[in-house]
Amino acid sequence: MEDKYFLRILPLYGVLPILCSVLFNILVYFGNRIFTSSWKHYDLSLPIDDCIPFESWAIVFYLGAYLLWVVGFLFIAREEKALCYELFSGELLGKLLCLLFFLFLPTYMATRPDGLEAHSLFDRLTQIVYDLDPPDNLFPSIHCMESWVVLRASFRCRRLRRPVFWRVTFLLGTLAVFLSTLLVKQHVLMDVVGGVAVAEAGLLLARVLNAGRIYPALERLFRRNRSAS
Repeated sequence: MEDKYFLRILPLYGVLPILCSVLFNILVYFGNRIFTSSWKHYDLSLPIDDCIPFESWAIVFYLGAYLLWVVGFLFIAREEKALCYELFSGELLGKLLCLLFFLFLPTYMATRPDGLEAHSLFDRLTQIVYDLDPPDNLFPSIHCMESWVVLRASFRCRRLRRPVFWRVTFLLGTLAVFLSTLLVKQHVLMDVVGGVAVAEAGLLLARVLNAGRIYPALERLFRRNRSAS
């Protein structure tokens, strides 16, 4: 009974794409620092970035992005298998493009406030994020890339077309995430644009290359290994 309830929430074929997404995210975001931490980093900020104020209340939407992704990924994982595989492979390809930029165009945040004083809960939350997340690996923004993938998926997933509530929710949520990355000084405008660009490129490449084939191939590999052992 419990297995049937779980499968209604997350079909078995959706488990592997989600696991691959989480593991690849860790590899992309943290693994490259083994090589790039001592490399020259570049500041991609524009004059307009200096005009954007720091607002610690926006940290709520910055952290809320994780809830947006969880809900969005669960919806994608519950779609028909072919579309599920296509969208998740597009997300992986987008993060692979992020990794290439992190390696060949390392960037840093020059406008993050120093010595943030904790006058409010929002300030304290922002400082925790600053402590856990060094100001590098910025272009393209994975925060913005993931949010855009979820938004784009909401216009293709059958379960998200009706009611319109979900598409509006993901649209407003994605825009709020974009704005929050700028207001809490985690990213500059170019990072947001780059995040959208790599998301679109990843989704396009997944469709053209039929990259979703990677998941059935991985499933067959796992089954062979299990039978061999």
